[in-house]
Amino acid sequence: MTPPLGLIEGRFGRIWDAAERSHVVRTLAAAGYGFYHYGPKADRSLRREWRKAHDLAQSEALARLSAECRAAGMRFGMAITPVGSTHPFDDAARADLARRIADLDAIGIDDLAVLFDDLRGDMPELAQRQADVVNFCAGLTRATQVYTCPTYYSDDPVLDLVFADRPADYLGTLGRQLDSAVQVYWTGEEVCAKEIGPAHLERVAGELGRKVCLWDNWPVNDGARMSRFLHLRAFTGRPAAIADHITGHAVNPAIQAHLGCIPALTLPMLYAQGDRYAYGAAFDAAARTLLGAEFTQRLRQDLPALQDVGYERLGARADRLRARYRDIDHPAAREILRWLDGHDLMTDDEVQTQ
Repeated sequence: MTPPLGLIEGRFGRIWDAAERSHVVRTLAAAGYGFYHYGPKADRSLRREWRKAHDLAQSEALARLSAECRAAGMRFGMAITPVGSTHPFDDAARADLARRIADLDAIGIDDLAVLFDDLRGDMPELAQRQADVVNFCAGLTRATQVYTCPTYYSDDPVLDLVFADRPADYLGTLGRQLDSAVQVYWTGEEVCAKEIGPAHLERVAGELGRKVCLWDNWPVNDGARMSRFLHLRAFTGRPAAIADHITGHAVNPAIQAHLGCIPALTLPMLYAQGDRYAYGAAFDAAARTLLGAEFTQRLRQDLPALQDVGYERLGARADRLRARYRDIDHPAAREILRWLDGHDLMTDDEVQTQ
């Protein structure tokens, strides 16, 4: 059984242009993906400046994206991170939220996501306040499905280190207070989980009182550390048996729109093939679909250099790689060259200001 598959564009870094996003929509829809949630961290009107509406040009572009997703058979959603709305959750916060939810509804959304990821957690009654905000938004929106992402969206202790120790019974309180129809995004045992298994998902569902929707941080490569690598290999560590334990499975994409579609295309294969799934063969099949046989052969040979070595350690190999891809007239080849030339490499300061 294949669960509902989607894309949660929830990464830091450069925002895709319209052509890149259209390619992703067409490619994933053709592969069986059913929803697209737009919420890049660099879109300030959804995060740092969420109280300010998108300007007319941005709103029109998002309306076109909504129409494109729907025409392709995908649900379209938008994700807002209402920084500061929980403390205090007062009349001013309610008025701002009501106005912005109306703005998003006017763009045309099937799904609304209210996110609290990567925000400070040392706030009183954190889970209760977050549930209040989500339930308030759910009562206003015309969207037919509402999602949220907790501040502590993984068991990973790095979240406690960066955002303060998680409150006692945080997930349990959040689950009890949220409307029962709200779906909860969850990344797994780590922020970037190496493996996501049924036992872990059963435990989290028990705490929340509902199954989770996976926010899978593969093939995302944002941030100062991960942007030094191109994440190209097929999905691993996600047994098809987890389908019974989740409400959906959304991938967080790589900065490189075309290259990131290679691993994304292997996720439907993983569920459809079950025990017959082999990640090397899945990579080959996905890459050939998108790139053709000759390009795929070169890319397979260069996987260790592009994905494992890291930008700063390529040395003279960088020039050899440039020579191998300079003669290929394909957007994915141009993404490799762009990365080799030092573009899309992120800094800690960039992450902290988005």
